[in-house]
Amino acid sequence: MAILEQELPGRFAPNFGAPLSEVDPEVFDVIREEDGRQHDKLELIASENVVSRAVREAQGSSLTNKYAEGYPGKRYYGGCEYVDVIETLAIDRAKQLFGAEHANVQPHSGANANMAVFFATMKPGETFLALDLAQGGHLTHGSPVNFSGILYNAVHYGVRADNERIDYDRMRELAHEHKPRLLLGGATVYPRIIDWQIMREIADEVGAVFLVDMSHISGLVAAGEHPSPIPYADFVTTTTHKTLRGPRGGMILCKEGWAKAVDKAVFPGMQGGPLMHVIAAKAISFKEAMTPEFNAYQAQIRKNARALADAMTAHGYRLVSGGTDNHLMLVDLRAKKVNGKRAQEVLDEAGITTNKNPIPNDPNPPFKTSGLRLGTPAVTTRGMAEGEMVQIADLIDRALVGRHDEGTLSAVRREVKALCDRFPLWG
Repeated sequence: MAILEQELPGRFAPNFGAPLSEVDPEVFDVIREEDGRQHDKLELIASENVVSRAVREAQGSSLTNKYAEGYPGKRYYGGCEYVDVIETLAIDRAKQLFGAEHANVQPHSGANANMAVFFATMKPGETFLALDLAQGGHLTHGSPVNFSGILYNAVHYGVRADNERIDYDRMRELAHEHKPRLLLGGATVYPRIIDWQIMREIADEVGAVFLVDMSHISGLVAAGEHPSPIPYADFVTTTTHKTLRGPRGGMILCKEGWAKAVDKAVFPGMQGGPLMHVIAAKAISFKEAMTPEFNAYQAQIRKNARALADAMTAHGYRLVSGGTDNHLMLVDLRAKKVNGKRAQEVLDEAGITTNKNPIPNDPNPPFKTSGLRLGTPAVTTRGMAEGEMVQIADLIDRALVGRHDEGTLSAVRREVKALCDRFPLWG
């Protein structure tokens, strides 16, 4: 009998083998409610997905008990012979999946991965060049309230006014003007293909290190649905969830020449013990990503995004940049006389989960916004295809147009539930 199935004796752990429902009914009930929310609502937040049963099992395994400061073969604790195997598997699979020379799978998040690269390449006060947060960048790309904007001098490029695509000419001008130590590519809400080759050329022109944060598109990159930054960048960071469909965590891929500096920046520079149960889940998700089924899934994500974008356009919504090349789109809501905050609230009431998001040169403040970000990874995981995207666009439009009518919202909510029941989660 497994140790967790036994009713262990002793006064120190009388309920050690009892299920969660008995030990803590309050937490158990909330988890059940969250299970219901995920099953009964359409998840259109572009950064969210649904992991496999195997990934969930690894995160609830005995590996959560093990401290393992250091790296495989060089630990500060004993008893690491099995977690060494796990971490080595994750490293080798990550390198194989992306064609990378070196991989560090220990970062607890994408933000931590970015921080480690900053620590490995820059001194406080040095300059880096990245996409403006208000035009699609990330908090760790130089926000003044984030470590990246507090410790370093952040300069930002943006998108063109005429087509809302990255302005590479302005990027080049800023690079030559400010001579950044690091050039950062990648975004959290940019619906178009990014030209890594041009960015590599700009970095070389000014002697900058080139970092790509591919957190949003790493699954697409793994499947060949987006050009890979690996041949061009010195460093590539990513989360392991989102399109990659693994556990919540981070990872750094880099050239071999930077391996020691990156590893030192992660541990002991930034983190202590790695989360071995999460690293095991990362290893599993990397294996899942090396299958024909995963490649087909990523292709369908893009097909679904295009179908949803076309359907939203047909309903009279303007899309930033005019459409999408990847898994997400940014909807300009101004023509519908509703702001992003209100749209998010209305859609949540109707059973559709989204997030408000600024559009380029947004006249509304960040907590209100004029835009709504939509993504297809989670609904594609459920098995939905282009036909369902057309239906989802119709549901979104009906909810927003009829946002003052409870009868309309109730009808949309029922249809959303019926659609979710047709495409259930794994369990």
